[in-house]
Amino acid sequence: MSGIAKRIARLRELMREGRIDFYLVPTSDYHESEYVGEHFACREYITGFTGSAGTALIGKKWAGLWTDGRYFVQAAAELAGSGVELMKMGEPGVPTIEEYLEKNLPQQGILGFDGRVINARMGEDLKKRLESKNVSFAYTEALIGEIWEGRPELSAKPVWILEDRYAGKAASEKIADLRREMEKAHATVHILTTLDDIAWLFNIRGNDIVHNPVVLSYVAVTAKEILLFLNPKVVPENVRAYLDGLGVKICPYQEIYTYVQELCNERVLLEKGKVNYTIVNYLDDSNRIIDKMNPTVKKKAEKTPTEIENLKQAHIRDGVAMTKFIYWLKHHIGEIPMTECSVADYLKQLRRDQGAMDESFATISAYGANAAMCHYHAEEESCAKLEPHGLYLVDSGGQYLEGTTDITRTLALGPVTDQEKEHYTLVLMSMLRLGHVKFLEGCSGLSLDYVARELMWQRGLNFNHGTGHGVGYLLNVHERPVGIRFKTVPERQDGAPFAPGMVCSDEPGIYIEGSHGIRIENLMFCREAEKTEYGRFFMFEYLTYVPIDLEPVDTTLMEAKDIAYLNEYHRQVYEKISPYLKPEEAEWLRKATRPVE
Repeated sequence: MSGIAKRIARLRELMREGRIDFYLVPTSDYHESEYVGEHFACREYITGFTGSAGTALIGKKWAGLWTDGRYFVQAAAELAGSGVELMKMGEPGVPTIEEYLEKNLPQQGILGFDGRVINARMGEDLKKRLESKNVSFAYTEALIGEIWEGRPELSAKPVWILEDRYAGKAASEKIADLRREMEKAHATVHILTTLDDIAWLFNIRGNDIVHNPVVLSYVAVTAKEILLFLNPKVVPENVRAYLDGLGVKICPYQEIYTYVQELCNERVLLEKGKVNYTIVNYLDDSNRIIDKMNPTVKKKAEKTPTEIENLKQAHIRDGVAMTKFIYWLKHHIGEIPMTECSVADYLKQLRRDQGAMDESFATISAYGANAAMCHYHAEEESCAKLEPHGLYLVDSGGQYLEGTTDITRTLALGPVTDQEKEHYTLVLMSMLRLGHVKFLEGCSGLSLDYVARELMWQRGLNFNHGTGHGVGYLLNVHERPVGIRFKTVPERQDGAPFAPGMVCSDEPGIYIEGSHGIRIENLMFCREAEKTEYGRFFMFEYLTYVPIDLEPVDTTLMEAKDIAYLNEYHRQVYEKISPYLKPEEAEWLRKATRPVE
């Protein structure tokens, strides 16, 4: 019996004791974070799947894992031999978790889960969906914690203050804005549990989730007081004094559950899709819940002019690191030993040399067929050796005081096939065309996605991920409420209209299983283009300035506008990046950004 099978067997023993028919294990912490700290890696522990998105469902005799198209290849490999079936979300014939439970839970059955890691919206939807079966929820059952020997402790990293010259707006102003939004909603209490919103609101940062500079915490705001629930030991004296000056009272982390149980006759503003099931269920029935997106979300996404200027500087630094990396890779491939892991480490050091505090996510360093797995992660003991032929994809980013970066480049390490050239050129054209759209105020990414996919759809091709995602400022690399995709995915919560200052990625791709994967990604921000009698028109401006490899480009596929877009972009790359390079690197960059015809 494999290690995973043994863990599942132990879980099933506890399920039998509690008469639980199915046990639900999401990828989440107590705050609905996309990425979670080691303490919260329960789904990985019970299935062996290491991807960042997925939900496990363990039954008495069957176990399954639901994940999206980014992880189909990876999940299939990692689940092999575990006894856990891969459920490919969104694919024909694959039921949703709700549909599966509706069909397979017995009458008067019991569904178990830790209510702190299931959001209230999901819990309520499940209850409504299963109402006809008279199902009960065992939501105080943290069963994974009972079988997980040697489970890591909750993170307790120090909190620090992000100065206003980086944050762009004082925390006192943000708090005042939030209270005005509470008044508009006629709310007397606001419960805020999303970690990036809390960090943004108070202009504080931490390191409680790898690559995400956030602090494990909850917040309750009223007209007269602010309660910040966190581990008091992580608050240095200078931060304590700073928070005290903002009128913030520090309370122990777990006391949020006592606090919400004591609320009576309040109008509580919270977001059920982001607040955990336990918190909402602990609220007394005398309270009225106002369920709407946290007011901080939109404010946080609309970067201030100061933040935009800082982000431009961060991307210059990041562009220098990436350009030096590409120069090094091109000049040494085939001469010195290189693996996916070793080159990723080299890039990490280059970013540190440019002042990066951390990576913004775990680098995707993928050679050849490995790049066909969108979110492939190279492991030291199994990573591929780079050879002087084929394509290499690197998707990476940095956390700087001046902001968060995220960039993907696909590079030819030597000869490539005609198909790889065709696919590379299609991806390049798609990325450039999306970056040059002009659109009317009110447009969301749903309106814009076709610009990036048109060339591929005409050829019967597609990529199974969104074309763009919002990006935080020295925060989460994936940020609500905007994104670019061709279909609505409610759980992503990224369908809001674009507004000036919003930062988004532009990252189409093509993935051929067993052969190659190609993605080219820039970050860009929304700004006003012009105002006419028809309204305000917006456009995007690139933040990322890093050369795009010309070796795999087939210019015969490109139209005149595509050539013009590429040449203008490369002109700016050379202008912005070359002053920070060594003479030999600058000369190489001049050739690497030469105009094409």
